[in-house]
Amino acid sequence: MPSLIGPQYLDLTNGSVVDKVTPDMLHLIHPYWNRFAPMDPLMTKILGTFLAMAGVLSFFGNGMVVYIFSTTKALRTPANLLVLNLAFSDFSMMATACPMITINLFHETWVLGPLVCDIYGMLGSIFGCASIWTMCMIAVDRFEVIVKGVAGRPMTVKLAVVKIIGIWVFSAFWTVAPMLGWSRYVPEGNLTSCGVDYLTQDWNPKSYLIAYTIACYILPFFLICYSYWFIMAAVSAHEKAMREQAKKMNVKSLRSSEDANKSTEGKLAKIALISISLWFLSWTPYGILNFMGFFESDALTPTISIWGAAFAKAGSSYNPVVYGISHPKYRLALRERFSCLVCGKTEEPVKSEISSEATIKEQETST
Repeated sequence: MPSLIGPQYLDLTNGSVVDKVTPDMLHLIHPYWNRFAPMDPLMTKILGTFLAMAGVLSFFGNGMVVYIFSTTKALRTPANLLVLNLAFSDFSMMATACPMITINLFHETWVLGPLVCDIYGMLGSIFGCASIWTMCMIAVDRFEVIVKGVAGRPMTVKLAVVKIIGIWVFSAFWTVAPMLGWSRYVPEGNLTSCGVDYLTQDWNPKSYLIAYTIACYILPFFLICYSYWFIMAAVSAHEKAMREQAKKMNVKSLRSSEDANKSTEGKLAKIALISISLWFLSWTPYGILNFMGFFESDALTPTISIWGAAFAKAGSSYNPVVYGISHPKYRLALRERFSCLVCGKTEEPVKSEISSEATIKEQETST
């Protein structure tokens, strides 16, 4: 056993975090965790409270998004099928994970057995991967509409369904792989949660962790950044051109109905960007923790590890808040059904000032 010297090791006078592990789970516990004392009971309660609150917010928030988007005619568009898929994935993440991890936090170790550990790890993996790739598809759709415009590929119901099926098949592959022998699901952190084995130094789990990170984190992250880089550039260039032209013609605005729609698309892109940014802020720490185990970093403690996993799962509760605050049509539909849940103004947005060709010619003549 390594020397227990240095800040990375905790006082083991009260035993190890492994001491409470049930006999049927011992074969899944990596020896690395033997060096750490049990997590402070107060910290366990705080973590349990945090997850319970996130679970309730996710359950009702995403459930509300699914209900509103699926029952409101104005929101039943092909592109919004991706939003529905995202809400369903986020809803399922916390609806399945929160009860299990809460039970284990109460017992201060994993008590549901190896099979449920595998199921828990699989559910977290498939819903997490499905969420990020759904967000990626939302970003690509905004890119097609805003950057390419009429030259872009329009979103249809058929295309949206194909993308959603592809997302779930792709996610299922990476989820099932550990059950078929490529890596495995094991208890992590303070041993109340299960995830992919990132501590074993064999090539098998290492190769899976590398491939999974590229396929379900780095690649979609690159596509999202690429899409939004050009989206922001296109919107900025369009607005600048409109302002310069209006100034030359001495008019307040040159917006046509097409320009107004483009402005709306830009606002919706900002909503998606905020949602995606929150997702990455939630999952990036957990990804870093995985690679800390990959490189055998002694800074990886049970407390740090379990909080990283908790923040990753809690990320599923943010999206309904973003849509509830920022999406005009969603807010209007929410006001009609549950007015008590709406904060702030929900009036129909004022139409942009529209200048017809005749008006423009008139202004040109007067100048």
